[in-house]
Amino acid sequence: MKNKQPRKPVAKWSLPTVLAGLHDDIEKRLEIARKTFGHSVAKGDASEAVWLELLKTYLPQRYQAAKAFVVDSKGSFSEQIDVLIFDRQYTPFIFKYQGQTIVPAEGVYAAFEAKQTINASLVEYAQAKVASVRRLHRTSLPIPHAGGTYPPKPLPYIFGGLLSFESKWKPGLGNHLLKALAKGDTEHRLDIGCVAAHGMFTCDAAAGCHVISPLTKPATAFLFELIALLQSSATVPMIDVRAYAKWLAQ
Repeated sequence: MKNKQPRKPVAKWSLPTVLAGLHDDIEKRLEIARKTFGHSVAKGDASEAVWLELLKTYLPQRYQAAKAFVVDSKGSFSEQIDVLIFDRQYTPFIFKYQGQTIVPAEGVYAAFEAKQTINASLVEYAQAKVASVRRLHRTSLPIPHAGGTYPPKPLPYIFGGLLSFESKWKPGLGNHLLKALAKGDTEHRLDIGCVAAHGMFTCDAAAGCHVISPLTKPATAFLFELIALLQSSATVPMIDVRAYAKWLAQ
């Protein structure tokens, strides 16, 4: 009989290593985009692509992420949103026109602005982008079932946020950021954000709304917190398709 070769030791998995690796990959790709692309538009597009790929890969399949405009049944449009998270299961139509994606307002769960760096003016800019989505009209129809109909679902809250590689403030996350986030009304509120080089922020009404979390692996923490927020949100309402069809007669 031939002598059996000793078995090689089996490599052990490490959850902390896996989770840290996810953040490290995102931060490195954002850093490369910042250093490699000389044009500001190209840098911005590259940064958006990094965040979109993260969400497309790890969000549950009921959600879709894309750079898009939002439209309502009254014909109003939002500003272009860098990272829009919307329903892919119950929303009956998503328009594709001249390379642009247009999503009905009823299908939206969250809207994010993506930037290479953040400062007060960029926080304000992100707040305005999110507000342009939240102020759109949304329909909600009664839901038929075997025993009759359920009343129209209440419209779910649309989360808003900001995604960035780094901050122009020192420290990167601190009172300057809190002051900028505190401006504006509920329509402009940013609920969650990630600055990959420094940490993340969330909105906690019980704690005075915004809470900063300096973290060593914020991209992974942001992903988990975003999924938790989406889980807490109701499914999108039953859209009134006929309200959109009225525009065919124009």
